[in-house]
Amino acid sequence: MTVWKQQFIRGAGLMAKKTTQASKTRNYLALDLGAESGRGIVGRFDGKKIKLEEVYRFGHTPLDYNGTLRWDVLVMALHLRNALAAAVAKTSASLASLGVDTWGVDYVLLDRNDDLLGYPFHYRDARTDVSMPAVWKEVGKEAIFKVTGLQFQWFNTLYQLFADVLAGAGRLEAARTMMFMPDFLGWTLGGEKSCEYTIASTSQMLDARKRTWARSLLRSLGIPDRILMPLTQPGTVTGRLHADVVAATGAPSAMKVVAPGCHDTASAVAAVPASGEGWAYLSSGTWSLLGAELAEPIINDAVMAENFTNEGGLAGTIRFLKNIMGLWLVQELRRAWTDDAGNAPDYATLTREAAEARPFGSIVDCNWTPFSRPGQMPEKIVKFCKGTGQQPPATRGEYVRCALESLALAYRQALEALERTQGRRIDRIHIVGGGTKNLLLNQLAADACGREVLAGPEEATALGNILAQMLADKKIKSLGEGRRIIAASFSLKRYKPHDSAAWDDAYGRYVKYQAKSVKFASRICSRQ
Repeated sequence: MTVWKQQFIRGAGLMAKKTTQASKTRNYLALDLGAESGRGIVGRFDGKKIKLEEVYRFGHTPLDYNGTLRWDVLVMALHLRNALAAAVAKTSASLASLGVDTWGVDYVLLDRNDDLLGYPFHYRDARTDVSMPAVWKEVGKEAIFKVTGLQFQWFNTLYQLFADVLAGAGRLEAARTMMFMPDFLGWTLGGEKSCEYTIASTSQMLDARKRTWARSLLRSLGIPDRILMPLTQPGTVTGRLHADVVAATGAPSAMKVVAPGCHDTASAVAAVPASGEGWAYLSSGTWSLLGAELAEPIINDAVMAENFTNEGGLAGTIRFLKNIMGLWLVQELRRAWTDDAGNAPDYATLTREAAEARPFGSIVDCNWTPFSRPGQMPEKIVKFCKGTGQQPPATRGEYVRCALESLALAYRQALEALERTQGRRIDRIHIVGGGTKNLLLNQLAADACGREVLAGPEEATALGNILAQMLADKKIKSLGEGRRIIAASFSLKRYKPHDSAAWDDAYGRYVKYQAKSVKFASRICSRQ
């Protein structure tokens, strides 16, 4: 046989092998929206490993509308169509399904014609300042927690809807359907209207043990339960793409719409590449959420006192966790340092400056109420420092170092509470999400908590979204199998703790300042 014939046969064999592999690959589209931006990410599963490719990204900011904070949900929906079109182009229209996940609690109201009843409210809008205490007075905190098992956060859907009751503007009277943000955005692309369990579990409107709507609670507050839809589990196929979406994007008409873990944290936790016992997860981003995965909720006085929450997860699990302010502080500092031309320092530069700053110059309580509102973050940090007898930061690096070290100390406090409420020790912390890119924060977390930290994968939310689609597609059989695939597909970075004595001293200061700050914590509800 001549040499050229041998080369031709070998080349043909390689091409056939590649064609066979390509035919086995299933492509899934995760549409993931966070508090600052949204992305379209294609997941390619070849039967053994998953590869991700970001095909579309867009930014979004809240609307300052008539003195309130709102979401422009129709612009978001348009971006998701564009993301689908980009995914179609990248995969030659070979897409099995898509799923949408977002942050929790926010919702849209639809009238009898399925038209929107105004711009949906942003969870940081100040209207719940009045409605949350009003709900407590009407029903009682203890009664609410015994049913819902959910932590008390001023932005929970329960308080947002009661704000609609108090406003008396006719929105609830005209409403026929309430849909959480990912359910609505998914429905604009295809399938039937649905209400996925994990996103509903963030609302403080579910009976945590029965895993159904707490209808008697809602009725006692004048919230009409007729606007609620039946709950669907993550991994449910809600239908196929709408015909107009197929025509506009070139997507295959057989492409399915799947409700993943529609709450972004539910999807992120599903993608934690952990096994065995003794681990906690930390979903790191605008918010930090530290907790454990359980089979059943824990609802008792100690859990209520620690303000832990029982939210829904994939495969019947409970996300037992605590909300921590997260990288919001750094995001707001960066926004404050943006000039009139829109030029802002990049996060890498800010983190480098923080690494070079003096450790433990000042410490703040990340969850101090005024920090939760947009705007004037440097001024708020100065106010906290002066109110607790500290020297405020003087440079950008000192401000960011203050925020990151304080966040790590908040992790330690939450970890200790997690161990107390569960009655067991946590040996390691898995950090997932966009915050894993902040290598300094990862090391500070290990140092503050005195635990080994394993960071990664960065795109945990998209991966968890894709796992739910793979379960719906029957390409994997269980959550555990999906986690093993993720562990084989992505490498983790390990951080060992050190400087324990310095962190013990800093933690003592943190607890002292936290207690002192309660005495002067006035709500700052300014907006930009």
